[in-house]
Amino acid sequence: MRAPHRTLAATAVAAVLAAGTASCGLQGANQFVPSAEPGSIQPVPSLQGAQIGVAGKSFTEQLILSKVLAISLEVAGADVVDRSGIPGSVAARSSLLAGDSDVQFEYTGTAWLTYLDQTETIPDPQEQYAAVRDLDAENGLTWLPPSPLNNSYGFAMGPDVAAELGITDFSEIADLPPEQRTFCLEPEFQSRSDGFTPLLETYGIPLGEPDGVPRDNVGVYDTGIVYSETAAGSCNFGEVFTTDGRISSLDLTVLEDDEGFFPAYNASLVVRSDTLAAYPALADVLQPVSDALDNETLIDLNLRVDVEGEEPAYVARDWLASEGFITCAECSPVDDRA
Repeated sequence: MRAPHRTLAATAVAAVLAAGTASCGLQGANQFVPSAEPGSIQPVPSLQGAQIGVAGKSFTEQLILSKVLAISLEVAGADVVDRSGIPGSVAARSSLLAGDSDVQFEYTGTAWLTYLDQTETIPDPQEQYAAVRDLDAENGLTWLPPSPLNNSYGFAMGPDVAAELGITDFSEIADLPPEQRTFCLEPEFQSRSDGFTPLLETYGIPLGEPDGVPRDNVGVYDTGIVYSETAAGSCNFGEVFTTDGRISSLDLTVLEDDEGFFPAYNASLVVRSDTLAAYPALADVLQPVSDALDNETLIDLNLRVDVEGEEPAYVARDWLASEGFITCAECSPVDDRA
């Protein structure tokens, strides 16, 4: 059998997880799964009492998606081990590789470039999914069909900067003087293979070069702070997730990735292949939920957390109820909200 195809970083983190979490398991933040009753998701005999670890990263969309999975599986009868809120993509990935979790939503482009060491982007969503599915099968992971949700990276301008600069494409940054090429980033984007340095090189404005982007023009902030700092004009261009509700609430303008640097980032269910073989009903329960997710939905759900201050677990439960997957006497149906 071929050795698993892993990045060095993923292998190292997996080793740490195996050594340090064997007894207690990797735990993220907010281990709370609200109760719900069956809807179109019904109890499944083969899942009764099955212990299923659900993983998710620590940013808002992933917190919501991991709670969607946890609630759905609990309604189906599984005993869910909630590992949502894992800090960082590599750590979340490694929890699957190490067997510390069994299922999570992951993004096809992230897996292709960051975990599987590929360098050529694939803009077509189905081609990107198929390439990731086939290569990652060697690692003992099964990718179920992608959802319509495609959460790409982007760069946005605050309202005053957008009015002042009047640009619409990322390539137009190269026409600006170096002092106007100022950026706000979150930490992970600095080191990703689909991150800041390769992006700038693609657009011919390399980091640290006299005719590129001066290093002093780059500020690093917590993810949520990037949005507020960009809106306030602390930098001209802030890194954003394109399904983030703060884009509209802060009146940010997202630049077109006109060179097609970023691949498709469709969210897909990734399940340990041995877990899926033991509990094939997992796909029957979760794939309809995945199919119902799209960008418009997540923009609204993310906004409810990041702007309106709601709890991700309750936002996830409300959405599942509004789609009929579950029933819940306390839920606030999404369609009834003002």
